[in-house]
Amino acid sequence: MEKSLSIGGQAVIEGVMIKSQEAWAVAVRSPEGEIILKSERFKKQRKLSKIPIIRGFFVLLETLWLGIKAIDFSSKIVFKEEKSSPWSLFLSLFLAFFIGVLLFIVLPLYLTKLLGYFFNAVYKNSFIFNFVDGVLRILIFIGYVFLISMWPNMKRIFAYHGAEHKAINAFESGESLIPERIESYSRFHARCGTSFIFIVLVISIALFSMIPSSWSFFLKSLSRIILLPLIAGVSYEILKISAKWQDNIIIKFFILPGLIFQKITTREPDTAQIEVACEALKAVLILSKKEVEINA
Repeated sequence: MEKSLSIGGQAVIEGVMIKSQEAWAVAVRSPEGEIILKSERFKKQRKLSKIPIIRGFFVLLETLWLGIKAIDFSSKIVFKEEKSSPWSLFLSLFLAFFIGVLLFIVLPLYLTKLLGYFFNAVYKNSFIFNFVDGVLRILIFIGYVFLISMWPNMKRIFAYHGAEHKAINAFESGESLIPERIESYSRFHARCGTSFIFIVLVISIALFSMIPSSWSFFLKSLSRIILLPLIAGVSYEILKISAKWQDNIIIKFFILPGLIFQKITTREPDTAQIEVACEALKAVLILSKKEVEINA
């Protein structure tokens, strides 16, 4: 197994998307029970995508774009939808970003502003203002994920999320990519996007605390959007370090909230779901030209 190969991914509708530095693939279980696969190699990476801090923002954009494409592919397989145009995919990405900004930036900022009318310390002290804003952002995020986790269809997606983690954990442990052998592996992973989001929330509290509370609501909202690339970059580097040193007691404490939250965002998958994750991972490994034992 090649330790240098960094594998990530996400769950989609009745399937799993897996990506490496060289390629990506999405495997989806059709209503007829067949596993449909789509895979492709990436074009040559730009040098900017390899520079620390800066690369985190590129990785985030790439992950969002691939996520939209993978979900679009899975919806066509499962719901027999027509082919989407690049413009419709771009619009989906824009709408997702816009809703995210409203829900996790504008809403907590506005609620903090309202609290400032009742609590003088929140209104006058920049650190307290931005700390309250950050805590509200975390609570809104937790509440949002908890609510969608109650949706039956989302429970299956979370099970595929667990299958993705099991397959990656097995691969990183040198295990053969056979579903029955992978079932015993953990459905939690330190490099998960859930952990990344928690790191983003913590880093944002630290950076936003430097913004004066006297700024207007518009400037505060705008500054939070402008700082997103920096926050994503720093968070990405922290995530990579935490995954590398996850056995360190200090790092364990730092990534613990993300791992705990994965109890909601992942569920124990069945063998068929693990099989789908394995097929996506195998396709990426083949395109990445990495040797791995997949049959025995």
